[in-house]
Amino acid sequence: MKTTTNLFFAFFFFALTANAQEVEEPKPAPEFIPKKIYTTKQVNGEDVPPVIDGKLDDHVWGIVDWAGDYIENRPDENTPPSYQTKFKIVYDSKYLYIGVRCLDAEPENIVRRMSRRDGFDGDWVEFNIDSYHDKRTAFSFTVTAAGVKGDELVSENGNNWDDSWNPIWYTRTHIDADGWTAEMKIPFSQIKFSKEENAVWGLQSTRRFFREEERSLWQRVPLDAPGWVSEFGELHGLKNIEPQKQLEIQPYTVASGETYEAEDGNPFRDGNETDLNVGLDAKIGITNDLTLDLTVNPDFGQVEADPSAIALDGFQIFFREQRPFFVENNNIFDFRLSQSQAGNTFGSDNVFYSRRIGRSPQGFPDTEDGEFVDIPENTQIIGAAKFSGKTKDGWAIGVLESVTARKFATIDNNGERRKEVVEPLTNYFVGRLQKDFNDRNSYIGGIFTAVNRDALGQNISFLHRQAYTGGFDFKHQWNDRDWYLGGNINWSHVRGSTEAIQNTQESITHLFQRVDSDHVEVDPERTSLTGTGGNLQLGKVGDGHFMFETGGTWRSPELELNDIGFQRESDDIRHYTWVGYRTLKPDSTFRRVGINYNHWSAWDFGGNHNYLQFNTNSWQNWDNNWFSNIGFNYAPIQYSNFALRGGPRLRRSPWMSFWNSVGTDNRKKVRFNFFQFGRRALDNSLSRYSIEFGVRYQPIDALRVSVFPEYSINNDKLQYIDNIDTAGGVRYLNGEIEQRTLSMSLRLNYNINPNLTIQYWGQPFISRGRYSNFKHVTNATAKVFEDRFVQYGTDQITFADDTFSVDEDVDGNIDFTFGNPDFSFIQFRSNLVIRWEYIPGSEIFLVWSQDVSQSGDPSEALFASLGDNIFGQKPQNIFLLKATYRFVF
Repeated sequence: MKTTTNLFFAFFFFALTANAQEVEEPKPAPEFIPKKIYTTKQVNGEDVPPVIDGKLDDHVWGIVDWAGDYIENRPDENTPPSYQTKFKIVYDSKYLYIGVRCLDAEPENIVRRMSRRDGFDGDWVEFNIDSYHDKRTAFSFTVTAAGVKGDELVSENGNNWDDSWNPIWYTRTHIDADGWTAEMKIPFSQIKFSKEENAVWGLQSTRRFFREEERSLWQRVPLDAPGWVSEFGELHGLKNIEPQKQLEIQPYTVASGETYEAEDGNPFRDGNETDLNVGLDAKIGITNDLTLDLTVNPDFGQVEADPSAIALDGFQIFFREQRPFFVENNNIFDFRLSQSQAGNTFGSDNVFYSRRIGRSPQGFPDTEDGEFVDIPENTQIIGAAKFSGKTKDGWAIGVLESVTARKFATIDNNGERRKEVVEPLTNYFVGRLQKDFNDRNSYIGGIFTAVNRDALGQNISFLHRQAYTGGFDFKHQWNDRDWYLGGNINWSHVRGSTEAIQNTQESITHLFQRVDSDHVEVDPERTSLTGTGGNLQLGKVGDGHFMFETGGTWRSPELELNDIGFQRESDDIRHYTWVGYRTLKPDSTFRRVGINYNHWSAWDFGGNHNYLQFNTNSWQNWDNNWFSNIGFNYAPIQYSNFALRGGPRLRRSPWMSFWNSVGTDNRKKVRFNFFQFGRRALDNSLSRYSIEFGVRYQPIDALRVSVFPEYSINNDKLQYIDNIDTAGGVRYLNGEIEQRTLSMSLRLNYNINPNLTIQYWGQPFISRGRYSNFKHVTNATAKVFEDRFVQYGTDQITFADDTFSVDEDVDGNIDFTFGNPDFSFIQFRSNLVIRWEYIPGSEIFLVWSQDVSQSGDPSEALFASLGDNIFGQKPQNIFLLKATYRFVF
């Protein structure tokens, strides 16, 4: 192991010597970069506000001066850009107006690619406005040369850009002999600020010059700057602006129809269904700093379906939130337990995971043979309210309250019907608070969540009656924000019946029933659990080529967040370190290069050292604008408390892995992507390989087609199947699996104009697993792989009627049986969405969704199973027409 580790470190430091000429240069004194200031003026009574046509020919533009002198940021920072950009800003009592000229000597070559809102394709110009002047958050407005809007909420000093924010604003563009121009009209009601006699806002502008893939900035930001918003210039001249309280009401109507293959004898599956639904969304400005968002009976039928996935490890799969109400402005509610630059620290774990609200019903009724059941696909959200914003004093506030309905399953027994509760009436609450101080260089914050469920019936008695979580977080930055110390601490408390708490103790997240653990045990009399977690990290992100972060994170055995949060595992104490090197100037080969080193080590609360892994990787942006990366991992130590699902702690063999990807110039009409990943245990007990190849084709500015096929291989000689009680004790049954997975994502985007778009997504998916060489684990921590189990011989195991029978001592008596674990899961999902924003903020959606899900024959080849189980089946079709109208007062 020592030799391998030394080689690993040697590779990392050898990679650094490739840029030794930069590393060895004496470090200059920190460069002082003056803040630019632009002074705007108010449109007075004699002037008429500009007409938004993109031509900059209105008289009012003459009352202010041009701002310009943009500086290149990428690829060659702090050099003159290919072409200059300049802008003007004026305002009146309700709007901020921006006029911008992007000079270009070849206007016929300006790239005007069409896309849906927030597509950011082709040439574009962007303005970021830090109206709080907190140096951490901003409102971003972008327009492409084709007139496509982009708008984002910027937070975490530029580390988070939320494109789900869709304010109402107006813009037009125009191409002339000198290049292209744009005009923007931004209502003050759409951005947040405090009333001041002479307001000062942060301001930045970025231009993308597409032909050279070049970015230039109004206010210079070095590539080694510690953040984005903190480096902005300033906008002055805003005198006595009256905050505009926002009031928007958006009712909607949805008509839907569903067709599917009828099921003989099932009264709930007759082949078609129809529905008509109405609801309401509202946005109310309580003050200009704070906004209340409301939704009553929301519908999210236009949201794209989740991609297909299978998890053999038993853990829940994280899917990103896509519902607009919960996505918009969600950054204030974000409270990740252990996000790190190193990764591999359960970065998806979060105190608040909004997909718990409106989830599929968790219960299932008791049924008898011959009975049919109708269960709702999702729990209805009766209503939700979200109160959020930030004050001039640096207080960031977020409160979310939602109520979901009690849902029933309907059971039919020869025409006689009864209802049983499968999801209780539930209240969800989230409260979040953060306070900036130390000249906005530091913050402290807290979060509290609560889940309260109504009376729990027999089918849902395994749920918690109450679940509470809370936490505190902080970050302190110094030395011009180059260095930081940050972290959080959180706790959870769940209550319920003895059945509910025992179910939690024995769930995959906890597994207190582990047979060889003396620090956890199942207590069947408990009616509550309380746990803690946290993270502490120290890092450097600015000022030079080198960056680093080191820290530690923990989750106690009893920590339980999954009622309203997302948590994969508990009982984990983990150290991580990341060291990164980056180039700051292009050369004849690369625009930029990054090299990273990471390591991780983990223990459980019993003191067992369960994990040690090293990683080095590098990414490259080539001179021809291709991208590539490559990485290597080595894990000499790995044990799992979860692999045997309550059985003993299992030793995993040391392994190595690699990955690399290549992407061609994304400006081209035809673009290719390639990715591969491989992993192999040093004793060949495990091998995995996956490959993805992608093609994007843009024949015209308005049309883009992409195809991404993916194929993966998983061969594991110790794959968990079941824990079976026998007269001779528990058998931790495992087998050798040969799993093959094939999928392909197809996307088509056609933009008739910036407000009328057609989007299609489809994905065929098949995953097939075949098991053999069945065995039971006897010495889970043995050093040699073959010593960890006893494999059944052909004289001990027989197969008939899709069942395996095991006679361990070959005495003619069956000791236990288990079902055939082979599987073949086939699915095809697709969405076709036509979206028309007929006036700003008001939309019509026409949606067609398809779903085919089948269990195939594991003995068949992959392509044969796809053909028989997708193309030969009647799909579930959902047709939906949704219309919204936004009233602005």
